Amino acid sequence: MIVIKTSKEIELMQESGRIVALAHEEIKKAIKPGITTGELDEIAEAIIRANGATPSFKGYHGYPASICASVNDQVIHGIPGGIVLKDGDIISIDIGAFKNGYHGDAARTHPVGKVSDQALELIKVTEESFFEGLKYCRIGYRLSDVSHAIQKYAEEKGFSVVKDFVGHGIGRQMHEDPPIPNYGAPGRGPRLEKGMALAIEPMINSGDFKVIVLDDEWTVVTQDKSLSAHYENTIIITDGEPMLLTCSKSEVA
Repeated sequence: MIVIKTSKEIELMQESGRIVALAHEEIKKAIKPGITTGELDEIAEAIIRANGATPSFKGYHGYPASICASVNDQVIHGIPGGIVLKDGDIISIDIGAFKNGYHGDAARTHPVGKVSDQALELIKVTEESFFEGLKYCRIGYRLSDVSHAIQKYAEEKGFSVVKDFVGHGIGRQMHEDPPIPNYGAPGRGPRLEKGMALAIEPMINSGDFKVIVLDDEWTVVTQDKSLSAHYENTIIITDGEPMLLTCSKSEVA
């Protein structure tokens, strides 16, 4: 069942989203060769807790950290720890914050130092594919119109779309209905309605779309060891333009 949010609930979700955006800003400043993914986790958790929230991910189904930190061929759910970032890496950071009964969720992929042109293009296209999907986040479109737009854009740019993991509804629960694939034919699924809260999150690979889960039962990597990027925001369907809850002012300026 898709839960339609009231104006009061949306207001509460805006605060959770603001905290997620703030944590991402601080993480972006800190990313450089030599820092560990564990140190990035500590930065994010400190920001989240300083703003009266708790990390959505910590303890979720047993997940041990506050953020997901996925490096290079890691797609999602990389567990932060002793990995030292080096020049030429890319890192996807996924952050969730829970406050006043509601979650916010967003992901970004960042270059570390000087990276390859292909890596920069992958990061750029992944973000752009989100915004291609966002064009269809309006009343009356169907959910798969969003999915189709993301896939079409990414594949036209020569990349592939991860199919084993998808976006989701969000609110009181971290993962709510509906599941939101980043691929598929248009014109299918539920029609979008005012008050829907969605976490839309393209996961795009430079090589093949196939992925595997490592023995830690969390970290997802590309099967062919190609690079992967991740971009996500929590959004609200409104009467007009969709509302982005997890973007900083500089990102939407």
